[in-house]
Amino acid sequence: MSTLLKQVLKHQVYPAMGCTEPVAVALCAANAAALHKGEIKKAVVWVDSATFKNGLGVRIPNTEGERGNLLAAALGLLIAKPKLGMEILKGATPALLKEAKFLLEQKAVTIKVKKRKDFYIEVNLLYKDGYKAKAVISGGHTSLNYLEDNGKILIDKKPELEDKGDFKKVLARSSLADLIREAQNADKEDLAYIKKGALMNMRAAKEGAKLKKVGFYLSDLVDKKMLDNNLINSTKILASRAADARMDGIAIPVMSSGESGNQGIVAVLVPYYVGKYLKVKEKTILQSIALSHLLNGYVKAFTGDLAPICGCAIAAGVGASAAIVYQQKGADLKAITLAINNIISDIGGMLCDGAKSGCALKVVSSVDSALRAAFMGINYYGITEVEGFIGESAEKTIQNLSRISTVGMVKVDNTIVDIMKKKNK
Repeated sequence: MSTLLKQVLKHQVYPAMGCTEPVAVALCAANAAALHKGEIKKAVVWVDSATFKNGLGVRIPNTEGERGNLLAAALGLLIAKPKLGMEILKGATPALLKEAKFLLEQKAVTIKVKKRKDFYIEVNLLYKDGYKAKAVISGGHTSLNYLEDNGKILIDKKPELEDKGDFKKVLARSSLADLIREAQNADKEDLAYIKKGALMNMRAAKEGAKLKKVGFYLSDLVDKKMLDNNLINSTKILASRAADARMDGIAIPVMSSGESGNQGIVAVLVPYYVGKYLKVKEKTILQSIALSHLLNGYVKAFTGDLAPICGCAIAAGVGASAAIVYQQKGADLKAITLAINNIISDIGGMLCDGAKSGCALKVVSSVDSALRAAFMGINYYGITEVEGFIGESAEKTIQNLSRISTVGMVKVDNTIVDIMKKKNK
């Protein structure tokens, strides 16, 4: 049994409809609102700066193109069905949307930024009859760690004491060889779930093809013969279409990776499509995606759930690149290490400025770099430790990247959030 892989699949790989940060805000609000049926007087939502950043400009599913954490919170309060999980916005109807907009017009729902380094959402509810409720999701998008029902504490636990925290510690202690073995030991249940995610993300790409966004313009460049119609460009078009669909708020789920839908698009869709294109055996393709999920989670175990650097480009790109090498070379540590070094050396400094339509452009850059890095690695060519911040191993390179993100870029998120707040006003 591949225990670590199962934990990663359980906690970080799940269907999500819409951008995962505003969806998590809606889920937290739903947990609080499910405790009491009454007329809401006031709701105060606290989020960490990265969640604020990711929820500001992205469209919300089933809202006719509306954007933002505030609307997501209001809908979560009204849907009040936490069992829907990260697909909670399935419950949004035109009537509830109208009611949610009324709450916002009345300024009954407000959002504030809490200075925290970890993922954090807190919803405080006050009803007109004086009833109070509070819910906190922290340490992960679905981790309900505090629930208070009119003064009675129902849940109060530290996220680091859960198995969720334990598996991240195991991930961080793992070596690249450990993660490869985990992927190779994936059982039938794991592989079936992984395939389900790949097909889910392929459907999202099909929906995104209907939009005149990034995927459309890349395809148009191919039609005009300004770009070649080849594996690299067709993969970029496919992935960008799926990201277009998500960021435009189309009400279709994608399979996430590292608790992010866009990361799921890169980590899952890219190796799946490339493997099929190159006629790799399906079991090998699915094992490679298992490795992709594990490596995406490994990178985030060091950089954090929401980092100043772009996770869908870098963390998921690392996973996708390694997966493609695995498809061609198996458990070749040297080739996989070179691929990881290549992509981190290439796009390791890409900033995250929140979820929005432009994320599809970053997905395109990630795909381009991941494929180039992989095929260089397959041929044993790549960046080594004598250059820049690349380490003597893939693990060390990732840890060096984490240090740059968590120490060197400590002011980046606050600066971006300050800019966004001023625009929001």
